[in-house]
Amino acid sequence: MEQKEIKDNKDNQDEKKKKEIVKRKPPVLFEKTQAIISEIQKELEGDFLTYWISDNGSLAQEDVIAFHKIISKKKKAKCLNLFIKSDGGSGKGALRIIHLLRNYYDEIIALVPLDCASAATMLALGADTIKMGPLAYLSAIDTSITHELSPIDEKYNDKVSVSQNELDRVLKLWEQKKQPKDSNPFGLLYDYIHPLVFGAVDRASSLSIKLTKEILSYHMKDEEKAERISTHLNSDYPSHSYPITFKEAQVAGLSVLKMEPELNERLLTLNELYSEMAQKAHTDFDESNYHDNEIIKLIEISGEQIFYQMEKDWHYRSDERRYIPMNDDSSWRRISMDKGEIVVTKFHTR
Repeated sequence: MEQKEIKDNKDNQDEKKKKEIVKRKPPVLFEKTQAIISEIQKELEGDFLTYWISDNGSLAQEDVIAFHKIISKKKKAKCLNLFIKSDGGSGKGALRIIHLLRNYYDEIIALVPLDCASAATMLALGADTIKMGPLAYLSAIDTSITHELSPIDEKYNDKVSVSQNELDRVLKLWEQKKQPKDSNPFGLLYDYIHPLVFGAVDRASSLSIKLTKEILSYHMKDEEKAERISTHLNSDYPSHSYPITFKEAQVAGLSVLKMEPELNERLLTLNELYSEMAQKAHTDFDESNYHDNEIIKLIEISGEQIFYQMEKDWHYRSDERRYIPMNDDSSWRRISMDKGEIVVTKFHTR
């Protein structure tokens, strides 16, 4: 009984200590970002919309709800200039976002000053034209997956992602180096990678090609060209993260233009402000517990900004060698002006 009371007292003390610690918060720079957006909007024909995702965030299907919320009540122009910055995420999400935007705009111009990789490349392919700055790059669209039966990384006790490109290269090397006495390589590979993972990876690769073809079909009527581009981006690069710069994008048959220097500089300034908003705001409670408060993605148009804020506690379970989330208050947050005052409200997509 005494041991239990001691433990309860310690837990109460720990909770009291947590409450006394002031939790760090990321900065919200709405007035500064709106000033840059106002400058950009004046120089462009049509609407200007930003879609910025930090390294800790990813393009997701639920983002389409946030897009709808921010554009559905606006008076529309025929053309949308879409600033995209992201390392990728869900290809299905890219398709749904393009489908939504095509319901509101006849023409889309993708503005790419920096990284626009993987699923973000798919999103950019939904634009009639992609404008790229000197630092800009797209990437391959081949998909790696983390399956329930994926191999386990013993160091981090986590599942390892597997890609079609990696599997194909293993088999290609075996074919080139095999000796007459060598047996079929699948027997050995199955000791490390479950057969169902092979099937799931092949399906994911086919899905990437299908999604890209459908996204291109919103503005590209040449089906053979769409098939060629989709297959090329899915299978012809030695690395998923291979940077497809302006020159290579032209070779791949994409509709790309060099971005105007003034526009590129303004977008880089906007990126700096978003990066400041997305800085990590961790608050350590003790060696096993910390609070995470971080803005990981933003969508903004003139007069309104929506961002997703990840806000939760993390506890380290030593027996499982991993952190688990607790007290999750993550949500989309909407910022707008009301009678000269900045108003922040939460909204949920599911």
